[in-house]
Amino acid sequence: MTPSTDAATVRTRVRIPLSFSDGYQVTAEVITFNGLADGAEHVALVLGDPATAAAPLVRLHSECLTGDAFGSARCDCGPQLREATERIAATGGVLLYLRQEGRGIGLYNKLDAYALQDTGLDTYQANTALGLPEDARDYTAAAQMLTALGITDLDLLTNNPDKARQLRDLGLAVTRTVPTGVHSTPSNLRYLHAKVQHTHHTIALAPMAILAR
Repeated sequence: MTPSTDAATVRTRVRIPLSFSDGYQVTAEVITFNGLADGAEHVALVLGDPATAAAPLVRLHSECLTGDAFGSARCDCGPQLREATERIAATGGVLLYLRQEGRGIGLYNKLDAYALQDTGLDTYQANTALGLPEDARDYTAAAQMLTALGITDLDLLTNNPDKARQLRDLGLAVTRTVPTGVHSTPSNLRYLHAKVQHTHHTIALAPMAILAR
């Protein structure tokens, strides 16, 4: 099925060696695009050989400066990025790195929400207290990117049912969803529980009788 989005085209392809803090290294083909619906500078990282799989493994990873670059333990973004890179490289597929900081509200607003979380609100309550959506992300550009790469059937590496739902609504065939690992720490456990409770993420967590505030 053809996605119900305007076409995007490949702009640049360049091979970049990646190296993670734990020593894992891999080379990715990093691809930029013209014509993305939201005008943002999203990139695709092709890892391994997607052509070897009937449905390549795909991860939609929303940018998280604090977690991806600075190793913040308030979320699980950095560990998910590291895990996804290796798993996709092993099977062949694509990691879309999407410029959607703070579930689409932006870096400054995310840090404002962090301040509210320190007063007792969870990550979703903090967004709405700022007058912002719980999750502002739209995956139209992601569908355009995958289509430009010739991918219309895929396995989706995610715990978030909204990602699969949006891609299907945009005409892509998500053959199955593959859960990521559970990267819980004392600092992010309340955040992970909020994702399960508010947006039904498929994360297996031990019950929390009392949430520290």
